[in-house]
Amino acid sequence: MTTASDVSAGRVLVVGGYGAVGQVVTEALSAWFPGRVVPAGRDEARARRLGGVRVDLNDPAGFAKVLDELGDVAVVVFCVEPPDAGPARLCLERRIHLVDVGADHRLLGAVAGLDGLAARAGAAAVLSVGLAPGLTNLLALRAHEEVGGAERIDLTVLLGTGERHGDDAVRWTVAGLSEPFTARPRRIELPGYGTRTAHHFPFSDQHTLRHTLGVVEATTRLCLDSRPLTAALFALRRTGLVRQQSLLTSAFTRVHIGGEGFAVRADAERDGRRASWALTGHGQSRVSGLVAAHASRTLLAGRVRPGIHHIEQIPELADLPERLASDGIAVRRLVNGARR
Repeated sequence: MTTASDVSAGRVLVVGGYGAVGQVVTEALSAWFPGRVVPAGRDEARARRLGGVRVDLNDPAGFAKVLDELGDVAVVVFCVEPPDAGPARLCLERRIHLVDVGADHRLLGAVAGLDGLAARAGAAAVLSVGLAPGLTNLLALRAHEEVGGAERIDLTVLLGTGERHGDDAVRWTVAGLSEPFTARPRRIELPGYGTRTAHHFPFSDQHTLRHTLGVVEATTRLCLDSRPLTAALFALRRTGLVRQQSLLTSAFTRVHIGGEGFAVRADAERDGRRASWALTGHGQSRVSGLVAAHASRTLLAGRVRPGIHHIEQIPELADLPERLASDGIAVRRLVNGARR
């Protein structure tokens, strides 16, 4: 197994390495570290065509066997959602670093509970890696620091409905619609999209930021680039029909009526002081993959101390939005950040 001293020479195992996000991770890391990236997934034929191996995170014994047989894995990237924290434990106890693109706050919380194990083993994990959570966390950090420690943070995410997302992402979105919601809709200005109505949605940021930044209140909201689809979707939530998750998941995989752009905005407030940051780009899956690739690169460089960290807790990644400018990301501080 890889030790802390030889981490820079180890390989990267990308689980889900041929999916919408994983393919971007595989390609980016392969450009930086030729011959050291191993794509993996349940479809053995697809994985092997890319020079990878079969991995099923629902089979702990099989996953452990792959890690042991490969022998020199330095970092594992989860681009598919594991069933529990067991796969993360298998990596960390072998002193293998971890990057998790997952967005389920319960699962992220369970992995965070492995902090002591990771620290003792000398391994590090980076969570909240992607667009939301991910870049949203980094914008929240900027706004938080600008007001001198926010009492309240509001995050708004606009997603394009024209992009073809992976099955896990679609299922997660539909499942989120069926969760209880408490915050009111909010009218908010989003660069390039005008004023939109965003609705409370359970992105994991609203849970993690309360711990990582010490924020009293954090709320996350969602809207789509299609105004009619946004209105219809959240009207369904009010009727309770979103509980028909299998039907909605099937429908979402077939609906591609919008574009591939996205926008996120972070608003922080304390004692009347307000700060707002926004970010826009194209291709949610592509950008999520790039964020995961940069997090993996930082781990390989040995710049993350052992333990479990969310992306906003890694100082070396604070300028990641600017580093992604060549990939079409535009980040800006909003001068008039007053809430509507």
